[in-house]
Amino acid sequence: MLSENSRARGSAVGAPPPAGDRGLDVTLILALGTFAVGTDAFIVAGFLPAMAGDLDVSVAAAGQSVTAFAITYAALAPVIATVTAGVPRRRLLMVALLVLCAANVVAALAPTFALLLIGRILSAVGAAAYTPTASAVSASLVRPQLRARALAVVIGGLTVATALGVPLGNVLGGWLGWRGALGLVAALCAVGAAGVVLLMPAVPGNPRVPLKARLAVLRRPAVTSVLSLTVFGMTASYTVYAYSVPAFESVGAGDAIPAVLFLYGLGAVAGNICSGYFTDRVGAVRVLTGAYLAMALGLGMLALLAAQEISAAPLAIVLAAVWGAASWAQTPPQQHRLIAEAPQEAPLVVSLNSSSIYLGIGAGTLLGGLFLPLGPPVVFGAGAAIALLSLGALGLSVDLGRKNS
Repeated sequence: MLSENSRARGSAVGAPPPAGDRGLDVTLILALGTFAVGTDAFIVAGFLPAMAGDLDVSVAAAGQSVTAFAITYAALAPVIATVTAGVPRRRLLMVALLVLCAANVVAALAPTFALLLIGRILSAVGAAAYTPTASAVSASLVRPQLRARALAVVIGGLTVATALGVPLGNVLGGWLGWRGALGLVAALCAVGAAGVVLLMPAVPGNPRVPLKARLAVLRRPAVTSVLSLTVFGMTASYTVYAYSVPAFESVGAGDAIPAVLFLYGLGAVAGNICSGYFTDRVGAVRVLTGAYLAMALGLGMLALLAAQEISAAPLAIVLAAVWGAASWAQTPPQQHRLIAEAPQEAPLVVSLNSSSIYLGIGAGTLLGGLFLPLGPPVVFGAGAAIALLSLGALGLSVDLGRKNS
């Protein structure tokens, strides 16, 4: 019997991978997996205070479980990409989702915060194997003119998870407790693994390349400037995110937290889809400029409302949608820029961008935890300030790209 690698190579010769619109259809399968990964990553914010109370730690300390996940992901994504380079893509994606399933079972049953951290770190290992691989595979399945949209479909699984995962965590945390909510995430990851096995076409692995050689791409200033911008932008986005429940209570939205979180996620879905479309139409730089300006405006207005102790739940909900849209409008244009700078190393640069995303999430969550004792206005204001710094970093990144073109 032929191995999966052999079958995939044979099909690549006799029947090329799907392309064009059919390729976009296949990416929906990958988006199912990224939805499972995203729900796992984001659901914690919906029940963070309850989890902190049950494990007898502060909310700021419990938020560092998000940091532990993010930093582990950031550190391991390029290593896993190297170690698993030769593994057939379908097999790798299935195993990654099963690791996530097991990790959520560990976290759901954890009697102590230390064991919960172990579960979150194990989750990061599965996520670091899945998301970059899914993104790189999606880009290979379509013609270049549709690449940004294919990436947006896969990342769309993450953004839909922000729309549903966090408010679902908030609701399920009240109904079933946070442990039951994590148990449902484990089941979702198992369903995602089954979907990959049953529906995804066989795709061979890549040639094995030593980690040192793979990371040589970081010597290109144009690439490192784009990756640095990803870190800045996601730090701005996630300074508030893990602490969104107490932060939005400060602007009178305490009774509307599920709506706030849902509108954040709905904005994230819209921002991701629109950014993929407009990146193909008007270019990545214009899309990113609009995203950083919108993020700074949304978070800045929330900071003013919190500082003035103004109760404005309807406005806060609208601003949450703006914040969500701006946050997730970053990823498709950034990935598009990286693939354009290093087309021969597309899987690697996509994995490095995923590392940068989670490094930014970790840094933002850490900063948010440090600022939280100073009050929600400071947390919102810090996010707005970093968004403006991201706009400046975009200008530097564009200049470096021109000099090295």
